[in-house]
Amino acid sequence: MSEPVRRRVVVHGNVQGVFFRDSCRREAERRAVAGWVTNRPDGAVEAVFEGDADAVSALVDWCRHGPRGAEVSSVDDTTEKPEGISGFSIR
Repeated sequence: MSEPVRRRVVVHGNVQGVFFRDSCRREAERRAVAGWVTNRPDGAVEAVFEGDADAVSALVDWCRHGPRGAEVSSVDDTTEKPEGISGFSIR
């Protein structure tokens, strides 16, 4: 098994009020990715993903379009040092 990776994304656009966070949680759990997702006061959604590199990359790619009803305009993507977190939560 490869070393885990950690990426933080900030998703901009019409991404609040469209079930982005819950859909993201379900996608993360389906891929066995740990982390969290939250709404930001500026209207963006921020998330941290940690786990297998391919699974995390697939989840970041999912964020580029999000669930039905979302209109993603851009995604900021930053690589961070893994912290060994487990589970996925909506904050």
